[in-house]
Amino acid sequence: MKEHTTNYQNAFIEIAEDCPVKAGEMPPLKGDKKTVANMQFDMVYDNPYKYTSDDVLFQVYADRNGIKKGETAEARKAFFSKGQPCFRTSPLTKRYGWGVHSDEAGRIAIYGAETTEYKKMAEDKSLKVVKAMRSSK
Repeated sequence: MKEHTTNYQNAFIEIAEDCPVKAGEMPPLKGDKKTVANMQFDMVYDNPYKYTSDDVLFQVYADRNGIKKGETAEARKAFFSKGQPCFRTSPLTKRYGWGVHSDEAGRIAIYGAETTEYKKMAEDKSLKVVKAMRSSK
């Protein structure tokens, strides 16, 4: 069974062209439940360059689907046995104004679109720079 990945190396995902904000915003809670955006934000913002895109996307999936610690290896293999959307489709890049940088090992960190770091990475010729997916056609 082929294993797919969402990881980029030495890349930067810019916010979507139709992103409604021009500065990074913390995703709001919906009632007492965390949204996918909240879960992704908490993992990456609090732990820059600790996790890969695959780690974050799978952990959010596992948490939302009640996958227990002992079942994660098998569930992760099944999860990545088919292609998964990468961070170009994340609400962080599409709606909340966060760019995603992947280092040489594929570990990620987020930067608000208003920051100096964001602007430097968006213009860095050594990085593969891609835009997040638009929300509308």
